[in-house]
Amino acid sequence: MIAESSQPVVLITGGASGVGQAIAESFLQDGAAVHICDASADNIAAFLHSNPTAIATICDVSDAAQVDTVFTDLAAKYGQLNVLVNNAGMAGPTAAAEDIDVEDWDRCMEVNISSAFYFTRKAIPLLKQQDGGSIVNISSTAGLMGCPNRSPYVASKWGMIGLTKSWAMELGPHNIRVNAICPTCVEGDRIERVIESDAKQRGLTNDEIRDVYQRQTSMRLFITGEDVANMVQFLVSPNAAKVSGQIISVDGNTETLANWMD
Repeated sequence: MIAESSQPVVLITGGASGVGQAIAESFLQDGAAVHICDASADNIAAFLHSNPTAIATICDVSDAAQVDTVFTDLAAKYGQLNVLVNNAGMAGPTAAAEDIDVEDWDRCMEVNISSAFYFTRKAIPLLKQQDGGSIVNISSTAGLMGCPNRSPYVASKWGMIGLTKSWAMELGPHNIRVNAICPTCVEGDRIERVIESDAKQRGLTNDEIRDVYQRQTSMRLFITGEDVANMVQFLVSPNAAKVSGQIISVDGNTETLANWMD
């Protein structure tokens, strides 16, 4: 945790479920003031029921005006920000490039990459007011290598790495550190939907596709949201005070994202 004289304030996008929820709950357990945003009112309601000390704003992260509302709410409640986690994202379509609809491409880019820009541009002045802070971008192992039939998702995650490198350079003189985490497949509903879509496209079973994905890593596994949360906690802690501009994989060592069944 960042060492501050007052309670540190953490903003997490897509924080009501999945990896975002695991990150949010880890900060709450550590005593931080946590503000999440999520597009799903139902997910937010469930999250707040389990975590009543958190603050939440319903927000479509791809809408810059709604992002502004998040920061209005945050400023009214806390008046400061110490950590931003750009976690919100979507899997996007699973299809060959020639079969991807333009609307699906645009939506994936808006949610996965434009949202990070919208939140970061609003967070920077607040972080500067605190004489420093930390931004953690959640990218993917797909941001380090190609992945067949996932071009919108891959492009957005490579973009996240480019933003991380650029913002680390811009914000370093202000003692604001920017890093990215690249998870492999994370256990949960989202990867199961990707597996189901890939299985239908290839005429295989879900278990066959799951086995392919797991064999892409040296450790033959999927990770958990808690694995990602642990790395986020390290990156914003004093132990990582000189760590910035880094792209860190939490993935059991991804060897390839090519499908060895092809």
